[in-house]
Amino acid sequence: AASVAELEGLTAPLTDFLDEYNITFPTQMHLVFFQDAIRHVTRACRVLRQPRGNALLVGVGGSGRQSLTRLASFISGFKCTSIELSRGYGAAEFHENLRQILIEAGIGPKPVTFLFTDTQIVHESFLEDINNLLNSGQVPNLYE
Repeated sequence: AASVAELEGLTAPLTDFLDEYNITFPTQMHLVFFQDAIRHVTRACRVLRQPRGNALLVGVGGSGRQSLTRLASFISGFKCTSIELSRGYGAAEFHENLRQILIEAGIGPKPVTFLFTDTQIVHESFLEDINNLLNSGQVPNLYE
């Protein structure tokens, strides 16, 4: 386990990355890097650097999972993307979004982080598609 001094030594570099993130993107993030936040962002960076790295982040709402994931993606040089829900959003729209994300991940200039939250599970089939993607790297009938 990392010592308190080692974790505190990461506060300045993480703050620098956060400042750079806030300059790069219009949506500002205001984060406090306490010990657990530092541990979470470093874990997320480590997961992203693994081949086909993926993680399930669980916690209470407002605990910073999305913000820390966006920062870890930025630090790792990934493009962080998610789906935009709209009225009437269904399986066809979800499949179209997945196709776009997978094409970008395969041929785009940067690796991609797909941020998918529990509020975006409009249909149970979305979970089945994500499960297939994580287990086999493909979604059945996605391109048909």
